[in-house]
Amino acid sequence: MTYKIIGSDLSPFARKVLVFANEKGIEFEHDPLVPFGVSDSHKRMHPQGKIPVLVDGDRVVPDSSVICEYLEAENPEPPLYPSDNYERARAKWFEEFADSGLTTGASAYFFQNVITKYFFKGEPDLEAVEDAATNILPPFFDYLERELGDADYFVGGRFTIADIALGSTFGAYALGGGEVDASRWPKLAAYVERVHGRPSFKGLLDGNRAAIAAMAG
Repeated sequence: MTYKIIGSDLSPFARKVLVFANEKGIEFEHDPLVPFGVSDSHKRMHPQGKIPVLVDGDRVVPDSSVICEYLEAENPEPPLYPSDNYERARAKWFEEFADSGLTTGASAYFFQNVITKYFFKGEPDLEAVEDAATNILPPFFDYLERELGDADYFVGGRFTIADIALGSTFGAYALGGGEVDASRWPKLAAYVERVHGRPSFKGLLDGNRAAIAAMAG
């Protein structure tokens, strides 16, 4: 039976699950639901009305991090979580940092410059974007530049859930007009370009850009 992944790939959290499934080579059906005014039937699957949600037959799994762990257990090859206990903890930490730390700044770009502007036809809060650019993101970028060092990926020298989560959040940042300053954070800028160049990311982000361009119309 094919999995069903519910959630618009404009969401960094839905994007994370879609990239994860693509990297695994998993077949799935995609329902690009946007999390605004969701139905009661969706709220029965996720009481907060959020995305993504995974449907596997009669099983329902909400939350991107939980979904990825579920898919890893169900489809262990190729592994996207390290087998070493410490490296696995590191990978899950970077996932959490992407989802609840980095996203506070990155999503300001996306929400104001895409959601507010094109979905709600409102004026972006430029002060929120400036606060993210000046106060929130620079120390996070400093941290990531230092932690990445000379490696291609963040944990164990290979692509893992850490990179999927970080790449998904940086996707929101880029779609909202953000760009990592390569003169200040050269390793991080090269990393984001490398991750977003993977086929699992590139197709989704290209589609996102096309959708935003159509909305800008």
